[in-house]
Amino acid sequence: MTQARKVIKTGNSLALTIPSKSIKEFNIKEGDMVLVKINKSKASISYIFSGHPRQLSFIGSK
Repeated sequence: MTQARKVIKTGNSLALTIPSKSIKEFNIKEGDMVLVKINKSKASISYIFSGHPRQLSFIGSK
């Protein structure tokens, strides 16, 4: 699934929202731990939610 998401400001940080369909599909809950993998050479960021067998990836353009 590829979707455009807008970066939003929350407090002093920036955040990306997760589509509700993905939240339900991955059973993501507030407080879940997330491993963030950043690959600068590929301009990609992957989010791996602990306890979930799949990952969500966001790939940008160089």
